[in-house]
Amino acid sequence: MQLVILAAGMGSRFGGLKQMEKMDEAGNFLLDYSIYDAKRAGFDSVVFIIKKAFYKEFKESIGKRVEKLIKVEYAFQELDDLPEGYKVPEGREKPWGTAHAIYAARDLIKEDFIIINGDDFYGRDTYKVAHDYLAGLPKGSKGKYANVAFKVCNTMTENGSVKRGVTFEKDGYLTSLVESSIERKDGKIVCTPLDGRAPFEVGEDQLVSMNLFCFNLDIMDKLREGFPIWLKENINVPKSEYLIPDVIDQLVKKGEASLKLLSTPSVWFGVTYKEDKPAVVAALKALVDKGEYKEGLY
Repeated sequence: MQLVILAAGMGSRFGGLKQMEKMDEAGNFLLDYSIYDAKRAGFDSVVFIIKKAFYKEFKESIGKRVEKLIKVEYAFQELDDLPEGYKVPEGREKPWGTAHAIYAARDLIKEDFIIINGDDFYGRDTYKVAHDYLAGLPKGSKGKYANVAFKVCNTMTENGSVKRGVTFEKDGYLTSLVESSIERKDGKIVCTPLDGRAPFEVGEDQLVSMNLFCFNLDIMDKLREGFPIWLKENINVPKSEYLIPDVIDQLVKKGEASLKLLSTPSVWFGVTYKEDKPAVVAALKALVDKGEYKEGLY
């Protein structure tokens, strides 16, 4: 089973390449913890989706270390990786989004897989929940996707807003996913949809997506079919993004897929802003001290 890591972002709000920030005394990155947790949950290979420009630095600092633990492959998310008949509009600099990132790995993804963000810590339980879900499906399943969702209160930062997919469900299955900017205002959690819809409030236990999706292999066909259609409508919109939550939302609404919501008690943490780093370092140390991870990790 494959682990696919979205690591092409340069982390503009953080002010640098977040994936290569050392987070403990042994010099490990958040990615090291993700791979360590995924490996012990049963995943046996990892595909890093990165920018070609920092392949050498990434391989030297992360790849060479983890390839001793798990099979490692690399895919490159580049602006000019477009279907035949399309070219990058003049002045376009923003990446095409998370769905395009997975599309960039189309030649490497060969089996059911999960995706994660490269700059997020999800916790050991999260990977076990994801692995057990996929392992429990009949062989050759199609459109039986899942999302390991977190309570929104376990995904917040005190240093600004965060982007999350707010889930709406019926009988444990997603009915709608609204990508939103979320922050606390006057003691309330306020979600502002990225598509321009009116803001709304949610409770502390509202489940949100942290981009940890479980996919059957058929999602790759959906992306190959859908990306040209999306480009036809959005290629000349400067900041438009082909986002995996939007793809899933559309597939569910059209009845072409279902998405089961799997919950986890794990507490997310990450480095959205530079000010987040001290708290992340302290949280990792606490987990090591409790025996969740061994000293030095590897």
